[in-house]
Amino acid sequence: MGMKTAPTITLGRWQTLHQAAQFIRTEVFVKEQGIAPEDEWDADDATALHAVLFDVSGHPLGNARLLQPSINVAKIGRMAVLKEARGHGYGARLLEALVSEARRRGDKEVRLSAQRSAEGFYAAYGFSIVGEPFDEVGIPHVEMRLSLEIGRASCRERV
Repeated sequence: MGMKTAPTITLGRWQTLHQAAQFIRTEVFVKEQGIAPEDEWDADDATALHAVLFDVSGHPLGNARLLQPSINVAKIGRMAVLKEARGHGYGARLLEALVSEARRRGDKEVRLSAQRSAEGFYAAYGFSIVGEPFDEVGIPHVEMRLSLEIGRASCRERV
């Protein structure tokens, strides 16, 4: 593979990563999917942990954020990869980075609202659908959850 370096993920606060995150989310959610800008930006950005995937030149290719809506529960949201950068596993890398961050901080469960078109992607990583589909900003979604306690449960079953 030569000296070509893989894109890197930077985790940080909105103050540090907002320019990159705003660029990705504007391209994907506002321009590509037609979500109104006022529906895209919310107060959660200020408290979330943001993950931005940068290419070797430092250009942002994808992003997601991690919230903590309640004790021991993590919520992943605003996950997006630029259209021209899809199909390279970048979404998977962002998802894995935030799930391992949730695990590291002791969360017991990760939740997300998936667009129906992305349901299979999240299911491949162990997320299960909870409840009925619903509409969010004009796009069909499903609530999905991943338990981070599986390891401990399986140990008990073998005893």
